[in-house]
Amino acid sequence: MNYFLFKIILTSLLIGIATLAARRWGETVAGLIVGLPLKSGPTSIFFALEQGPAFAADAARATLLGLVATAAFFIGYTVGLRKFKGVAAFGTGLLAYLLAMSVLSSITPSVGIAALMVVLTLITALLILGTPDEEAIHIPPPWWDLPLRMLTAATLVTAITGAAQALGPKWSGLISPFPVFTCVMAIFSYSQGGPKAALRLMRGVATALFAFTAFFVVVALLVDNTTLLLAYGLATVTALGINGLSLTRILHKKRAEL
Repeated sequence: MNYFLFKIILTSLLIGIATLAARRWGETVAGLIVGLPLKSGPTSIFFALEQGPAFAADAARATLLGLVATAAFFIGYTVGLRKFKGVAAFGTGLLAYLLAMSVLSSITPSVGIAALMVVLTLITALLILGTPDEEAIHIPPPWWDLPLRMLTAATLVTAITGAAQALGPKWSGLISPFPVFTCVMAIFSYSQGGPKAALRLMRGVATALFAFTAFFVVVALLVDNTTLLLAYGLATVTALGINGLSLTRILHKKRAEL
C-alpha cells in the first residue's frame, strides 16, 4: 500500500513539475525533466529491496533494451506526426514500439552492447526529430489542465508497473521505460501548442534518455556487486551530471536568444 501511494504521489509531482517547467521554459526543458528515471529509478530500488540485487541487475539490463524500444516510439511518432495528426501519430509510435519490443524480448545482449544499441537508436531519433523551431500558436490551458495531466499519468504508471511486477525481471525491465509521461505531456503539448510543441518535448525527452541510459548502466554493473546505497548513489549522480550539462546548455542558449 505504501508503495502504491508512493507511485501516485511521485508520478503526480513529476508530471506537475514538468508541466510548470514547460510553461516557464518550454517543452524541451520539460522533456529533459520527464526523461529522467524518476519513475524507473525508484522502481529499480524497490526491486532490489523486495526481490534482491540479482533481480534488480537483470531488470536494469532489460531496461536498457526497453530504452531502445522507447527510442523507436519517438521515431514512429515523429514520422506519424509529419504525415497524420494527433491520435494517428501515436498509433505509428506505438506500432514502432511494439515491433521493437517483439524483437528485443528475444535477445539478451551484454550491458555494453545494450547501452550501445540505446545510444545509436537515440542518435537516430534525434536526427529524425531535428530541431523544431518555436511556434507562435499557444492556447492558454484551462484550470483543469494540470490536475487532469497528473491524474492521467498516475493512472497509467500504476497500471503498467502493477502488471510488470508479475512478469519477472526481464519483462519488468523492458516495460519499465515505456514513455508514459511523454505520452501524457505530448498529448497536452500538441493540443495547446501544435505539432512543433509536441516534437520539442520529444526532443527534450530523447536528450534526457542518455542520462537515463547511464543510470541503468551503473545499476546493472554495480547493484549486485556492492551496497545498494553506493550503486544507486553513483547512478543518480551520473544521471544528474549528464542531464545537468544538457539543461545548462539549453537554458544558456535560450537566454542568449532573448
